[in-house]
Amino acid sequence: MGNTILTPSIIAKEALLQLRNNTVMANLVHRDYSQEFVAGVGNTVTIRKPATFEAQEFNRSTGIQIQDATEGSESVVLDKLLDVSFEVTAEQLTMDIRDFSEQLLIPAMQGFANKIDLYLLGLYNDIPFNFGTAGSTPSEISDVTGARKVLNDNKVPFANRNLVIDTAAEDKFLQLATFHEADKVGDNGTALREASLGRKFGFNIFMDQNVKKHTKGTLAGDAGTIKVKGAVSAGSTQLVIDGTNMTGTLLKGDLLSIDGKPYAIIENTTAVTNEIAVKLYPATADIADDTEVTIVSTHTANLAFHKNAFALVSRPLALPRGLSSEQKAIVNYDGLGLRVIYDYNSQYKKDVISIDMLCGVKTLSSELACRLLG
Repeated sequence: MGNTILTPSIIAKEALLQLRNNTVMANLVHRDYSQEFVAGVGNTVTIRKPATFEAQEFNRSTGIQIQDATEGSESVVLDKLLDVSFEVTAEQLTMDIRDFSEQLLIPAMQGFANKIDLYLLGLYNDIPFNFGTAGSTPSEISDVTGARKVLNDNKVPFANRNLVIDTAAEDKFLQLATFHEADKVGDNGTALREASLGRKFGFNIFMDQNVKKHTKGTLAGDAGTIKVKGAVSAGSTQLVIDGTNMTGTLLKGDLLSIDGKPYAIIENTTAVTNEIAVKLYPATADIADDTEVTIVSTHTANLAFHKNAFALVSRPLALPRGLSSEQKAIVNYDGLGLRVIYDYNSQYKKDVISIDMLCGVKTLSSELACRLLG
């Protein structure tokens, strides 16, 4: 039996359920939502950063060592305002919520989910740590275990590790015997479980069609001549590279290998007079003058990461004045929040439902993630 009328509150709750069911990345990262602080587009908010601790060896003579349990904080810009607005008929507003959801809300929330996945997967360009061969699709168990080793070397916690791969890598992995049973993992048809390859080698492994491809900058010079100019002291976050006939650019997210250590370029820059000054992450070790620089080629940025590597932050938009409480609603659950407005367009004499979400994304700790190159 249908509802008398589907209210914004009912619609908001169902829309949030469908959003959680249809997104991949948003379910795998640290989420922060607070209904106490209404925000606007472009606002900067401060979120709590998960605390980290170091296991200390107990000394009977000195006793325990109290560690700072302060979670720390990060500033996040809420620069993403997602919106889906659509016309509804009186008949649709009296439908059963399940039918209304299937006809309108599921398609709407799939659009939200794709955008959120793109925003989060775009954070790959903050990650210098990597494994694999650029331009070669991961296809062996050694690719997964190689990414695992990178995280292990960075002392990443074992719990809450995820690996998100593109369609080409999924195709290769599903041809391996280790993954043959993965298609039997089910979760009532939700997108998250439909994309799951199961838990293997310490990772919850998922496929996401929105995995990004990084196209490297155009920096080039004569073979074997692209090198560090001048000695660089440990702890530096910038250096100069020179080379014979060197021209072109390095782009944010480009990967360098210098003396066996990986670095990511953190802002776009252009070569001038056969040299280029770059800002990079992480801080360098000591680097000798004329150390050769290797630039990683264009690649697919599959991501192996701990949950706390990235954050999705959401805050409610203000409910508009001039509308009755029956025409507007905010709903939040488990770090996600939506606003639903029901209004009447008098110009065209049509009912309109608008669903929106204000959010931002941020890399919390690059050391908790690794690009699996493809």
